[in-house]
Amino acid sequence: MTQKKHVALEDAANIEKRVRDSFDRQGLMRHLGATLTVVEPGEVHITLPFRDELTQQHGYFHAGATTTIADTAGGFAGFTLFPAGSSVLTVEFKVNLIAPARGDHLEAVGRVIRSGRTLTICHLEVYAVHAEQRVLVAVGQQTLMCMHDRPDERG
Repeated sequence: MTQKKHVALEDAANIEKRVRDSFDRQGLMRHLGATLTVVEPGEVHITLPFRDELTQQHGYFHAGATTTIADTAGGFAGFTLFPAGSSVLTVEFKVNLIAPARGDHLEAVGRVIRSGRTLTICHLEVYAVHAEQRVLVAVGQQTLMCMHDRPDERG
């Protein structure tokens, strides 16, 4: 289904609320201090402020923190195109770390490449941001599964 067809079924405000509500239920995002900054059909951005607890031995953001927000940004990008009453699960993802992740914060960007009935493919990017400088530190690809008729709720 194309982005336009999904938007016709559910307006952008409802999609954003559904995504933000789901994000707010993620304990790991809350624990890391990540925030959802952009929610658009097929694209989501997540910001993670620098904290010493998120670093590895050289003082860079740890790859675990970097890939976690990348996976989550992609997952929610796909979720923006899923029908109401469904939920999302990551099937697999691959990330290449291409530069040291150092800065004031990280910004993960998830973009849908192809949204299918069951499987959705997303492109992932993570940038390290310091002052006005934005450096691409990770790129990846992800496959998501739409869990039809399985609402995105705890329980």
